[in-house]
Amino acid sequence: MDESVAYSSEDEDVSLTGSDFEFHLTTSKRKLNSTQGAASPKRVRHLSVSGSSQSQTPEESRGLGSHGAQTEGRITACHLYEAVRSGRSALLTVIDDWLEEYRRDREAGILELINFVVQCSGCKGVVTREMFSRLQNADIISHLTTEFNEDSVSYPLVSVGSQWRHFREGVCEFVSLLVRGCRNSLLYDDFLFSSFIALLTGLADSQVRAFRHTSTLITMRLMSSIVSVAAEVTAQALMTRRRCELEKNKPVEHRAIDRIEELESSYRELLEHQEDLRSLMNGIFKGVFIHRYRDRVPEIRAICMEEMGVWLRENPASFFNDEHLKYVGWMLHDKQAAVRLQCVLTLQKLYVEKDFISRLELFTSRFKERILCMILDKDSDVAVETVKLLLLIKQQTDEGLSEEECAAVYPLVFATHRGLACAAGRFLYLTLCSVLDERSDKRSVSVLRLLAHFFIESEYHEHAAYLVDSLWDVAGEELKDWELMTSLLLQESGVEDELESALIDIMMCAVRQASEATPPSSRVQRKNLTAREKRLQAQERRRITNHFIPQLPQLLAKFSADVGKVSCLLRAPLYFQLEVYSTSGRLEKCLDLLLSQVCDIMLKHREDSVLDACVRVLCALCSDCYSFCGRAERAVSQLLDSTVEKFSSNLAEILQGSADEDDLYGAASSLNILAVFSSARDLTGRNLFEFCFQLLKMGIETREINEKLMVPALKCSVFHLFWEGAKIMQQTPARDKAFVCLCDVLLVFGKLCEGDGSPLQRFSPDDSLKAEMASFIIDYVFSEPDEDLPGEEECEEMKMSALLQKRNQLSGYCKLIIYGVLELRAATDVLKYYSKFYRDFGDIIKETLSKSKMISSVESARTVCLCLQQLFSGQEQDRRDEELAEIRLLAKKLAMNFSINLRLIRKPLLALHQDGICFASQGLDEGDLMNLSFLEILSEFSFKLLQPERKQLSMSLRRVFASVINNEFVRIYERSLTSGSKETPAAETPSRKRRRTHSLTSSLETPAVTSHTHRVDMDDDFTEGSVLRKSVIHSRPQSSPFSPSIQSHLSTLSLGHEDASEDEEEPEIEDYDDEDSELGITLPSTHGSTSFLEDLFE
Repeated sequence: MDESVAYSSEDEDVSLTGSDFEFHLTTSKRKLNSTQGAASPKRVRHLSVSGSSQSQTPEESRGLGSHGAQTEGRITACHLYEAVRSGRSALLTVIDDWLEEYRRDREAGILELINFVVQCSGCKGVVTREMFSRLQNADIISHLTTEFNEDSVSYPLVSVGSQWRHFREGVCEFVSLLVRGCRNSLLYDDFLFSSFIALLTGLADSQVRAFRHTSTLITMRLMSSIVSVAAEVTAQALMTRRRCELEKNKPVEHRAIDRIEELESSYRELLEHQEDLRSLMNGIFKGVFIHRYRDRVPEIRAICMEEMGVWLRENPASFFNDEHLKYVGWMLHDKQAAVRLQCVLTLQKLYVEKDFISRLELFTSRFKERILCMILDKDSDVAVETVKLLLLIKQQTDEGLSEEECAAVYPLVFATHRGLACAAGRFLYLTLCSVLDERSDKRSVSVLRLLAHFFIESEYHEHAAYLVDSLWDVAGEELKDWELMTSLLLQESGVEDELESALIDIMMCAVRQASEATPPSSRVQRKNLTAREKRLQAQERRRITNHFIPQLPQLLAKFSADVGKVSCLLRAPLYFQLEVYSTSGRLEKCLDLLLSQVCDIMLKHREDSVLDACVRVLCALCSDCYSFCGRAERAVSQLLDSTVEKFSSNLAEILQGSADEDDLYGAASSLNILAVFSSARDLTGRNLFEFCFQLLKMGIETREINEKLMVPALKCSVFHLFWEGAKIMQQTPARDKAFVCLCDVLLVFGKLCEGDGSPLQRFSPDDSLKAEMASFIIDYVFSEPDEDLPGEEECEEMKMSALLQKRNQLSGYCKLIIYGVLELRAATDVLKYYSKFYRDFGDIIKETLSKSKMISSVESARTVCLCLQQLFSGQEQDRRDEELAEIRLLAKKLAMNFSINLRLIRKPLLALHQDGICFASQGLDEGDLMNLSFLEILSEFSFKLLQPERKQLSMSLRRVFASVINNEFVRIYERSLTSGSKETPAAETPSRKRRRTHSLTSSLETPAVTSHTHRVDMDDDFTEGSVLRKSVIHSRPQSSPFSPSIQSHLSTLSLGHEDASEDEEEPEIEDYDDEDSELGITLPSTHGSTSFLEDLFE
């Protein structure tokens, strides 16, 4: 067959008029004879949407059925429906009872079946006997449509909850058992299935999604069951014909004429059955499948693809050809991931069968390119199954995949999605191993070499952990062969240098994977390990420890000169069970050898990666939980003593100006070691700060800055301050000053200095420090003042003093956010209290929010949404209503901070609403509706949306919340999108005096830090309280000639501030009363003649 004809994109061989379909069933002589003397069969019913002379109007049809008939039909239909819905009844027994009833009264039986379908669709209407007798199918469907609740998009197949979880499986099982129960007789009459399929075909063409979805599912499963019966009948016919021919070939004297006649009669009957079944299948295929495989509802398209796979496998003689395969190929291009996924799963079940491969050659050549593209599908599940499909194609087909096609799959082992990476890892492993001899003794060596070569040739040399994790399930035996890997590295002949580096990297990543039993951090981790997994993890870690304790010193001795290899090998002790070192004297000797080698490596190297690795190992060995920690502490103390002594001797020569190159090199090497140790251990007792400060001061004064010397000196100084700050934080009286000091240090060293090649580097707080600072703000700044203070005057004075101190701390924290030391999302811990503490900190929070919009308006809006999400998630059940009202009030106030120029805030507001909708829809698939009330909070931001965004969000709302569109909170949010929508062009905004702002890059220079040593009445915008602010103006000190250098940053610890006064007027917003007027106070940020907050940011 010509390829272009077999896989044409148009259905040219299907000729249908509109969406109507008429059944033409062949009536055999056997059936006519069997029905003589009985009542004439009911006419074959036709679906006629346009109507006929016998069609009646909906008003007439509604009056046909009496109340009693409706009640009777509903009771009988409920019997089947409840049996399927509840799942507690034995469906086989239910179908047997229905068959007995059908044999007694076939019209009552089929009415029960039809009403069962109607109820499965969620329709409240009933098809009565009179309607069934007098009306055409089109009129019946029209009547049912009027009975349907069009306001609801929920129906049983898409309903969520435990009672509907197995409903679809129950319906499919019911249909399958029904066909199996009728396969010997009723399947071939002219009434039951012809009438039933005719009505299903009309429902599948309905405009009501519930009818279309439910009837398509039932019809497709009905087709699959009929296909299965047809395959059995075909097999019986072939066997009967063979037996008949064998009987005819016997000699005349042994030939049984009666037996031959009986076999010929059975064969003719089976042929008639085949023809009847072929007619039914052809009717369903052309009447339902041809229309519904491209339905607008993706679930319906997926059902068609799923059942097509069943037809291809169950009855390949009739369906396994290019005319039917092309539909699966076409739907590989579907826009919905669920449909593409179903197509790939269908193809997997076809390619796994050897007998089908020859018939799939044309399909493979036509659609292989599309399948290869799908490994990068935006839906991870589709990509995973596509990689599995490509592996089947490579293994099962003769041509398989070319090397270039395989190379497109290999890089996926480095993907962040673990399922996709593991599928690609299996593809890579089996492809590489396909050329190896399974019985070879050196197979493991060859596998390791191939993996190392692949890692070298890849472009991801820093991600060996991803490669190991991808191969862990399929190549775990080779990756955990520690003896083989260490023997390869220690053999005298050795391997290539590049191969050694790759093998060491892979081995260390495998050690980490085995000891921790977790994937790399950016891949989704599994939940808690089971007891068996924990036991296996402990066993593997013990095996790693016992093997590497004697081997690691040998490896370090061999590769001590190579920076990359030794820094990688030094990660191994971190995964040991270190307490094993104290179990025997032989292992203690290994410990001494390891300590000696690590200290020697530190003295040999200056690279940060090596020094960091050495310090990590030494700190782990010095832990108090091990009995040998004293021995490790002595080794570390000796190393530090010698290093400090060497640095001191070299420093004296440097300060006197008589140092040579060797002195500079020695001082820099010693400072590197001390700087790395300072990051992990408290070295404040060694008084390194004095020496480092002298060195920094000399470099700045002479302008002879040696980067290799100054950078480690600066590191030592900073870590000294951090350790001192940590000590102060443990002391409650100095806690508040320590926080301000910490903010000052981070503000100075958290921003790159500009100037003539200054070697200063950026120091960012780690996650633990960020969390501690956020906790401090929540616990000590946003806290209610103590009420039991002695004396009214003293109490008031102490409250004001405490308020000023809190404002000072909050301003320091907000500066870190504005100047990029902390992420914008850190502002969520501040915005949460905007409403509750508006009187005390409203101006600071408002200015922070304003400056965050200058940094990134979209991220600022997302931060506002995240703040509300965190408050919503932290609600207490017993105070839910009260807290929800407080969150709504906060949302209303935050919404008023968006600009009145609606065109400028389109993108930020759209991003905020999209994040809110995504949060509200979480858990919807599992039936959890707790987050839906967040939409009520989100509606507070709708009044500033323009019409295009309102339409876009309305469409998104209906798509995401289709199953719960009638929910109260969904309707509240939908009304907020539709009410009061209007366009507000920028030209029509009131011409008012705006606050003058400059671009962020020009205005946000390194600010004046908030020093705790400064006077209370200083004029810093985030230091003075809005209530007690005094009009004391300090002139800014004259900048030194070395202002770009470190001197300017160190001198700012004793700040003077300049008051930037401006007359300004805030934009007036209609229908909104500023909180300041309610409180009876005047905030400088809103109504004062001086905007002292501007001084902070400019």
